[in-house]
Amino acid sequence: MTALDRINTRIRAIPIWLVYSLCALPAPWLVYQGFTGGLGVEPIKELERRLGELALQFLVAGLAVTPLRRFAGLNLLRFRRAIGLITFYYVCCHLLVWMVLDVQFLSEIWKDIVKRPYITVGMLAFVLMIPLAITSNNWSVRKLGPRWRHLHKLVYLCALLGALHFIWLAKGFQLEPLFYMGAIIGLLALRLPSRRNRATV
Repeated sequence: MTALDRINTRIRAIPIWLVYSLCALPAPWLVYQGFTGGLGVEPIKELERRLGELALQFLVAGLAVTPLRRFAGLNLLRFRRAIGLITFYYVCCHLLVWMVLDVQFLSEIWKDIVKRPYITVGMLAFVLMIPLAITSNNWSVRKLGPRWRHLHKLVYLCALLGALHFIWLAKGFQLEPLFYMGAIIGLLALRLPSRRNRATV
């Protein structure tokens, strides 16, 4: 057994509930920091930003699962659905902070969605993620059959829209949002079939 085989064996022994529990912890910790002055002079904006970044980070992590298996032999497939649901969890937290703590008024929320392109794009990404979260279970996989895979390819568009949301949200030229977009585009490019594979089709 190779070292990689041993690593994959240990990965398979990690319980899914532990992944959910550990990955969900940053949200309540950030809320606690917000209430205790740990997020600076604008805690609501900082909380909103950090939750959004966590959502993007988990999106990137989910997109990295297949390339890691294909090119590095590291098998994290059993955690991909959990990573997707955790991503949706952070998107919901990000959205709730914006709606409930930041904007607060329903009429103003709708105005922002319509008038501000970065919010329009972010809301579109959220809406597209809803059917993915709802169908992230074994029953849906069996019920939808091959259509399940086609439906869940929407995550590629969600990732691009999420990165675009971050780029438009940033004030002035910032490298961090561009880094996320570059990482997402790179991971999507790694999913494309190689020239050799295309030639044999």
